[in-house]
Amino acid sequence: NLPSDATPVLDVTGKELDSRLSYRIISTFWGALGGDVYLGKSPNSDAPCANGIFRYNSDVGPSGTPVRFIGSSSHFGQGIFENELLNIQFAISTSKLCVSYTIWKVGDYDASLGTMLLETGGTIGQADSSWFKIVKSSQLGYNLLYCPVTSPMICPFSSEDQFCSKVGVVHQNGKRRLALVKANPLDVSFNQVQ
Repeated sequence: NLPSDATPVLDVTGKELDSRLSYRIISTFWGALGGDVYLGKSPNSDAPCANGIFRYNSDVGPSGTPVRFIGSSSHFGQGIFENELLNIQFAISTSKLCVSYTIWKVGDYDASLGTMLLETGGTIGQADSSWFKIVKSSQLGYNLLYCPVTSPMICPFSSEDQFCSKVGVVHQNGKRRLALVKANPLDVSFNQVQ
C-alpha cells in the first residue's frame, strides 16, 4: 500500500514529478559547482553504445540528457515519491541495439577510483543493480541513493536507508562521473523537458 505519509518529489517549479514526463537532472549549485547529468561514452569501454553517466563541468553550456523515473509502485498512479524504489531511464530515441543502454545501474567496482561507477545497461523492474531512491537533501534539493534490494515489490517504500549508498561525483579522465560515494552526495533538482 502507498504509505499515508508518502511525499511527492517536486520539480524546480514546485510541480509533482510525473512518470509519463521527461526531466533533466540538474545541480542545485551554479557555475563550476553546477552542471546537468548526461549520457556519455565511458573511457576504455568496448560497449557498442554510450554507457556512462556523467555531469557537465559547469551549468554554462549544454543541457543534460532527459530521463524518466519509473516507480516500483506505478499502480498507485503516475506520481514519483520520496523513498520510493525506482528505475531511472534516459529518455532518448535510440537504435534497438542500444535500448538496454538507457537504463541506469551501478557497475562493478573500479579499483583505480575506489568506488562503483554508475553506468547504463540496467533492467526495469528487476531485483538487480538498477534500483534507486530520491530523498530530500539536507541542502537545497534532493539526493539520489542506490538501494540494492532482493524483492522491491514486497516493500517499494522504506525509509530504512542503511543499505543504500549515496550517489555523488568522482573525476575520471577529466570528466565528472556519477559514482557511489561515502560523503558529499550530489544535490540535484529536476527540470521538466518541454
